[in-house]
Amino acid sequence: MKKDLKFFWKLFTSTFSLSAFTFGGGFVIVPLMRKKFVQELHWIEEEEMLDLTAIAQSSPGAIAVNAAILIGYRLAGFLGALITVVATVLPPLIILSIISVGYTAFRDSVIVNYVLKGMQAGVAAVIVDVVINMAQEIVKEKHALPIIVMVGAFIAACVFKVNVIYIVLACGIIGAFSVRKKNPAKEGEK
Repeated sequence: MKKDLKFFWKLFTSTFSLSAFTFGGGFVIVPLMRKKFVQELHWIEEEEMLDLTAIAQSSPGAIAVNAAILIGYRLAGFLGALITVVATVLPPLIILSIISVGYTAFRDSVIVNYVLKGMQAGVAAVIVDVVINMAQEIVKEKHALPIIVMVGAFIAACVFKVNVIYIVLACGIIGAFSVRKKNPAKEGEK
């Protein structure tokens, strides 16, 4: 993949437009990033996007920014990460700056409140779509451990109300041990 000015501009405009027209946070922008960078531009493979999403979710900070940094770094190193983080942060900064000027008018507006309620329903639908699509990819691979972890995490969070921090830690430990079993270090290498 040739990394010239045209490539960096496309990276910036893609990430900027995703951030500018996405409401609902990282869980909404990540599937749109997947659609853009995996399905449309073919810059990242599907499995790699799943891995980047998992890392972005488990890292501290906003998931949209984390995902943008990881995708940018994966595609073009430090400069790519810098471009994507600026492109992700700039639209909300501009929008919030404009809204802050007329905050009192927006705060009490019934129409704005209804629009925001409608957006919440749309965000919920997008999140359900992401979960279904990602789960289908995991189930297609027919590996038992990821399916068990996925179902177990869902049950722990929704049925037993286990704190998400504990679920992420448990999943990280399970993942670390499963990777260790798959790739044991050879005795002769040291």
